[in-house]
Amino acid sequence: MAAVAAATVVGVCLTVGSASAGTLSGSLYRDPSSAVVRWVAANPGDSRTAVIRDKIASQPQARWFANFNPSTVQSEVSEHIGAANAAQQIPVLAVYEITNRDCGGASAGGAPDLNQYQTWVSNFARGLGNQTVIIILETDSLALLTCLSSGEISARNDAISTATRTIKSANPNAKVYLDGGHSTWNSAGETANRLRAAGVQYADGFFTNVSNYNSTSGEANFGRNVISALNGMGISGKRQVIDTSRNGGASGDWCGDDNTDRRIGQYPTTNTGDSNIDAYLWVKPPGEADGCRYTAGSFQPELAFSLANGAPNPPTTAPPTTPPPTTTPPTTPPPTTTPPTTPPPNSSPPTGDGCYADVAVNQWAEGFTATVTVTAGKSEINGWKVTVELPAGAAVAGTWNAQASGTSGTVQFTNVSYNGRIAGRQSTTFGFQGTGTGPGRIAVCVG
Repeated sequence: MAAVAAATVVGVCLTVGSASAGTLSGSLYRDPSSAVVRWVAANPGDSRTAVIRDKIASQPQARWFANFNPSTVQSEVSEHIGAANAAQQIPVLAVYEITNRDCGGASAGGAPDLNQYQTWVSNFARGLGNQTVIIILETDSLALLTCLSSGEISARNDAISTATRTIKSANPNAKVYLDGGHSTWNSAGETANRLRAAGVQYADGFFTNVSNYNSTSGEANFGRNVISALNGMGISGKRQVIDTSRNGGASGDWCGDDNTDRRIGQYPTTNTGDSNIDAYLWVKPPGEADGCRYTAGSFQPELAFSLANGAPNPPTTAPPTTPPPTTTPPTTPPPTTTPPTTPPPNSSPPTGDGCYADVAVNQWAEGFTATVTVTAGKSEINGWKVTVELPAGAAVAGTWNAQASGTSGTVQFTNVSYNGRIAGRQSTTFGFQGTGTGPGRIAVCVG
């Protein structure tokens, strides 16, 4: 069972969620550079694009970390988290790196051994920052144990327990959920036993349905039984998250690459209305294959369209969520209460071809974030460059969805591989975070 999605991201500014124990509130982070978003951007003329765009690409989905890359995982996580924090939204990260992953099946892989797994997890955890983040830790790692000896099962349990504590130590606001399989796999009692053995007492709860299409109501009932069993073991306060990415149609066998009866389920939200359930999430990105008919983790527009076609439209506005406490300010950074008196001027829209850029700056006492929208003129462009002039004392600290040349004074930002091509009158975004005062103006955008 794999769902590997690459790239890093930027989002729109909404309210960041709270990290109080057992509860979540706030907007989930949508990755504007996910596989489905990139496909939509690259295929504007495809007859399936509008449906996939409106019902799948518009929604927040998990970013999977499934490549064994101990030397680069910290920077990849940090960049992703930085973009989500700048947007003041909650990112969902799916860790899929356990040794002997998927029992050597279609999604085989993971760390070569458990010592190297802990090294990878430690590096991963160092990139998590200190704001709310949801961690889906090792899909199928506890529900699927048939290929492991009793000694290997014990070692895996220790590894997952250690990974949970490592992540929690690095970011106390991280919400960590362990593998609960799904309602038609192991019994609730057996699932609770496996969760206890793997250290669920150190986690926030468990996730279900990433590997199947069972109904939300069935999964919720299963989760209540698991929670009850955990309570009977003296482990209380644990919650469930349910993957609803593909459970709006028929249930049954886990592998749906060939099944056209599947539909996307409830749209992602932290507003579940159920005290036992922290969130409905799209952990497995709709349209990414399970490894039956297509390569596991690959995005397939045929699958995405099948899931989205005929499914209900998403809410026109974000569903209501419990607001964060008003008496405690956000830890970092508080938004400015007074907008700049003179907004930074933007480059002029081209009368013909080329591109132009608009900037939105969020300034606080010691720094700022800037989100830049690059829009093509009447014709498609293939590659762009935006020049930003920073005032004295300001410096770029991090960038997403672009490459920066320099950190102070005149800084040039150029596209990365997946967002250089922009259709006529269409847009893409990039962002950067800095110290000091935000940019005074956007110079010429060259496309």
